[in-house]
Amino acid sequence: MTKSLLAALVFPFFLFGQTEKNPCETVAKINKLIQDFHYKPKPIDDSLSVYVFKTFLSRLDEDNRLFIAPEIKALEKHQYQIDDYLNNNNCAFLTDFYSAYTKTTERYKRLLEAIKKEPFPLSSNEQVQFSRKAFPYAKDEKELQHLYKKRLLFNVLREVAELSTNKDSLTQHFDKLANESKDKVMEQYECKSESYVLTKSEFYSLFFSTFCSYFDPHTDYFSESDKSSFYATVSSDNMTFGFYMAMSDKDEMTVEEIIPGSSAYFSEKIDKGDQLLKVAHQNSEYHIACSSLKKIEEIINSKEYQEADFTFRKKSGEIYSVRLRKKVMKDYQNNVYSFKLKKGEAYFGYIRIPSFYATFENGKSSVSNDVAKEVYKLKEDGVSGIIIDIQNNGGGSMEEAIRLSGLFIDVGPLAVMSDGKQKREILKDQNRGTIYNGPMIVMINGFSASASEFFANAMQDYNRAIIIGNRSLGKASMQRIIPIDEENQEFVKLTLEKFYRITGKSNQYIGITPDVEIPLLFDKQMPREDSNKTALKNDVLSVSLKYNRLPEDGSKSKVIQQSQIRIQNNVYAKQVIALNNKINPLYEGDLPPITLQFSNVFEDVNKMNALWKTIKETGETAQDITIVQNSIDLENQKFDEYLKSTNLERSKEIQQNYHIAEALNILSDCLTLKP
Repeated sequence: MTKSLLAALVFPFFLFGQTEKNPCETVAKINKLIQDFHYKPKPIDDSLSVYVFKTFLSRLDEDNRLFIAPEIKALEKHQYQIDDYLNNNNCAFLTDFYSAYTKTTERYKRLLEAIKKEPFPLSSNEQVQFSRKAFPYAKDEKELQHLYKKRLLFNVLREVAELSTNKDSLTQHFDKLANESKDKVMEQYECKSESYVLTKSEFYSLFFSTFCSYFDPHTDYFSESDKSSFYATVSSDNMTFGFYMAMSDKDEMTVEEIIPGSSAYFSEKIDKGDQLLKVAHQNSEYHIACSSLKKIEEIINSKEYQEADFTFRKKSGEIYSVRLRKKVMKDYQNNVYSFKLKKGEAYFGYIRIPSFYATFENGKSSVSNDVAKEVYKLKEDGVSGIIIDIQNNGGGSMEEAIRLSGLFIDVGPLAVMSDGKQKREILKDQNRGTIYNGPMIVMINGFSASASEFFANAMQDYNRAIIIGNRSLGKASMQRIIPIDEENQEFVKLTLEKFYRITGKSNQYIGITPDVEIPLLFDKQMPREDSNKTALKNDVLSVSLKYNRLPEDGSKSKVIQQSQIRIQNNVYAKQVIALNNKINPLYEGDLPPITLQFSNVFEDVNKMNALWKTIKETGETAQDITIVQNSIDLENQKFDEYLKSTNLERSKEIQQNYHIAEALNILSDCLTLKP
């Protein structure tokens, strides 16, 4: 990029008023950072134009149910021109997009109003079709309204079908139930229409994020609130109102836990199971059923929102409101914890690492320190092996991944880091010695990513642990959050480097293959890196590093072989495989069309409900695991009721985890086959 062009990009385009920020300024600053520092920057050309055009539209209208074909046709004049617009500092095209999108959200409300005024038949010979792929855009408003009516009717029929498994009873009272359901469904549709409305600031943010994603899936645009929310996911201490939320079976947001000492705790009003109805901040009010979950999560997680009013409904039906203020509290759900697990006469340690957190602002807490403490507790209790669980761990601090790896191997190289200019850096464990030398298992799955994969790579390359579970996500890139200007109110999470194993290989795009693969429900549905069209591809570095890989003693291959045979013959594993064979077709292609009559919808709903019930029951199957609190935590929880109840939930999750049960079998075999 020439200096003259870069200078042109930072001046506001004349069509934007003095009080409205030119989005091209932001794009120019983002692009300058990307071109200068991204691991593999791409030129601003027609390929970017096509990607941004299609991806931005799909983010605005994911199911192709807001725009109609003529509107898309009118916008297509921009499809190959966006690169030219950006290079010439002309973002007027965004006005076309925003105007067109605003028109769709207004039309959505208008068509719903029109449908409400028309006769609404409770049966039809027409069909609805469901697919993972977006359907073609409706050709005009009339067709779009007809599609809305079909979808509304399906949801009404489904709502009735969900009321009971007794078809005769439902049929007998169908008209009354269907009309009640119609009012409820219509209210939900009208309410949901509010979540489609975007302010210009939100609209621009979505465009900036789309622009960033062209370079790779992990480069992204962050507002101050986005940055704060992101750090909250990789920190052990958080600014919090004092409760954890969960989505119920009815898609209602309910209180899962209340943190002792928090604002929610001292309100003495909020109970576990209370349903959150709305959140008010300053002059804005957000109804949960109508607002985007992103906005609700932003208010709850971002430090930008210090105080808010919450309205809840108790199970008794009582509705109440409470004003809460955030406090810095320990994030129990994001912290390392451990248990002792008994197999035969031996005890083994289990350490769960939810994320590679570090308290970025004060540096007091970190994964490596917390894991070291748990290892100490388990060693004091004389465990004969340790399981490190990094399933569903999306990563976090790479510095912590290096420190954690160093706890289990002697001094030596851990990985090779390479930036966009092919400058290499050897990442090493600088400290001699380890804190634990016994048998070790590392558990991974498709949500294990980045720092988790770094750690698993090191353990596998040094022959320090047996890796079990499922292929990991495949993210071997590193990002940093960089302010785009001196005001520090907008940021880019930018991919700067890739890391490679000490063998020169990389898990980027392909993931880590475990030594022992264990069947897992929904494994194929996990969104791994190779499912993303802009993901960085896999490659290999030519390196020659000296490291002390632990020698093979012959027992490891026998242990792995015994585990594979055991899994092949395990009843639960066979059930999981059989269920996945039913689940996968539901996500891989179009489903059979459903005629919009109650009997057909009832049959489909009950068929699906029976499947999900079987999935739920299978996932909650208790395994042969004996769980014991380590001695130190057992003593501590005598004085901490919250920790006691939290550990009960954690124990329940362990009890239902087949992967942990098999990890215990493997560790037991390690002791038996030890030379």
